[in-house]
Amino acid sequence: MTPDILTYYDMGLKWPLLSIITYIPVLGAIVIMLFMRRDATVKWFANIVVLVDFLISLRLVFTPQLKAAFVTGKHVIQFVEKVPWIESLGVQYFFGVDGISILLVLLTTFLGVLAVLSSWSAITERVKEYYVFMLLLQTGMLGVFFSLDFFLFYVFWEIMLVPMYFLIGVWGGPRKLYAAIKFFLYTLAGSVLMLLAILGLYFLNYRATGNLSFEIMNFYNLDIPLDIAKWLFLAFFVGFAIKVPMFPFHTWLPDAHVEAPTAGSVILAGVLLKMGTYGFVRFSLPLFPEATRWFLPYGIALAVIGIVYGALTAMMQPDMKKLVAYSSVSHLGFVMLGVFALNQQGVQGGILQMINHGLSTGALFLVVGLVYERRHTRMIADFGGLSKQMPVYAILFMIVTLSSIGLPGLNGFIGEFTILIGAFKALWMKPVVALRFLPADWAAGMSTLMVLLAASGIVLGAAYMLWLYQRVMFGKLENPKNMDLKDLNLREVMTLIPIVFFCFWIGLYPKPFLKLMDAAVANTVLITNPEAALAEMQQMQTNAAREHKMVLPPGHPPLLPPGHPEIIPPGHPSEQGAAMGHGAEKPGSVHGSMHPPLHPDMSMHPEIPAQALQGSQSHEGE
Repeated sequence: MTPDILTYYDMGLKWPLLSIITYIPVLGAIVIMLFMRRDATVKWFANIVVLVDFLISLRLVFTPQLKAAFVTGKHVIQFVEKVPWIESLGVQYFFGVDGISILLVLLTTFLGVLAVLSSWSAITERVKEYYVFMLLLQTGMLGVFFSLDFFLFYVFWEIMLVPMYFLIGVWGGPRKLYAAIKFFLYTLAGSVLMLLAILGLYFLNYRATGNLSFEIMNFYNLDIPLDIAKWLFLAFFVGFAIKVPMFPFHTWLPDAHVEAPTAGSVILAGVLLKMGTYGFVRFSLPLFPEATRWFLPYGIALAVIGIVYGALTAMMQPDMKKLVAYSSVSHLGFVMLGVFALNQQGVQGGILQMINHGLSTGALFLVVGLVYERRHTRMIADFGGLSKQMPVYAILFMIVTLSSIGLPGLNGFIGEFTILIGAFKALWMKPVVALRFLPADWAAGMSTLMVLLAASGIVLGAAYMLWLYQRVMFGKLENPKNMDLKDLNLREVMTLIPIVFFCFWIGLYPKPFLKLMDAAVANTVLITNPEAALAEMQQMQTNAAREHKMVLPPGHPPLLPPGHPEIIPPGHPSEQGAAMGHGAEKPGSVHGSMHPPLHPDMSMHPEIPAQALQGSQSHEGE
């Protein structure tokens, strides 16, 4: 099912906004390389470049009149730029953004500002080269989220590795070369498998259509045999699982985090790890829906193991930065749990938790970096009683800690709560029963056990984070080296205050963030798990009618978001019609345009007022 497309010109723009956002950092890097010599000038210029880039990226959401610019009523690829690039291979320069990627783009530009600002006093050697690599990294990450051509996506995916390799290898800690090489080799190994899968899709598409194309949307319509889809899914799975990283592909992450400079850790945790989770939502689920459902028990098991293992390992760490690094393994296990729930709440919660993790864990690395600049140690045993010496630091540290453990009222709670709702609703064990791996009567019990184990990660997360805070901030201030520590200055406070603001905003009023992704997530669930989507839409419709004390007519079809094609449930009359001369459709599959869409028609059901059905539909963009 291919979504509609709105070009940047359709959206009232004269300039290609996505390209401007992507290439402003690389243009800034070129200016620094060619024309700047003094370190202070380089710092000021780099900060201005990333700030301008962030402000321009806000145009994706707001018009100059502060009205909504992003269409939220249906799944549409927006601000599209699409021109031929390498025509002999079918490669296009195809940029676009939808509800899945827009929040990640804004997170990238936002954290880019804070990461560059946090480097002001932390980087004293090779300053010019450092900021060049930071800006190049920004371009690579934005290109990954904007690319809708697989060739273009892979180019940006690989470009992004080089700046991060040098940031760790040149400005990292004592074992920086080991960590940099390990990071590069792990990610490159996953990239090779992903490239093979991309080529497999490319030739399958050519065999099916006769067209050479790397356009991702074309691949959504391929009818791939399950045996082949399993291998392609597995290749993408390994590539994305390494980047997440999921257990057992996580071993590169603690080394990379510990040795990277503070800004590198912020970007690594805040954005780079999200490329793996983004890849699952953007590619693995909609491209291989049957294979996704077949691999579901294994993916869920690895996600839950990652949650518990990451939390237990974090609890044992003597190094603050390593503790936060292992907490990422646990938190991203929650993200994958939501993604593999394959329903609206789970996937939506998973995407929101990507944003929450980027904010909370990025802030934690900033917090650790601020005290490391003063003491040049990250060992928990070297601290104690810092709240008396650094009260502002203690307050901000506490807010970020509570955000990370999911305190109600802060962003982490919304993401984890939504994921757990989706997880409890999911029918994970159905593929296991179908394959006769487990007796049928074990299915419900195994599903519940998985969710309970995942929920234990929240308790363990609270334990290790609060224990960290207690050991560092409370107790007696006995170490003489800590007695002269200065509290945060204005620049350092300004690197944390924006994150704290968003932590409270998402925690108290998440609607604007959820609304941006509603239609795109619904589209992904429709493709990947139409049975769950169908049941959920029917329930929403029933709830809306019950609220207005209306009775739905027997056989009333479920309402679909505007612009969606029909879903053919098992036994539906149109299923038989599809098989008669139009080509058979699989029961429960997303159908094309052979039949009228199941949109609500008030003339057919006059006894149901329109307002009674609004709860089951997304509104058009403002």
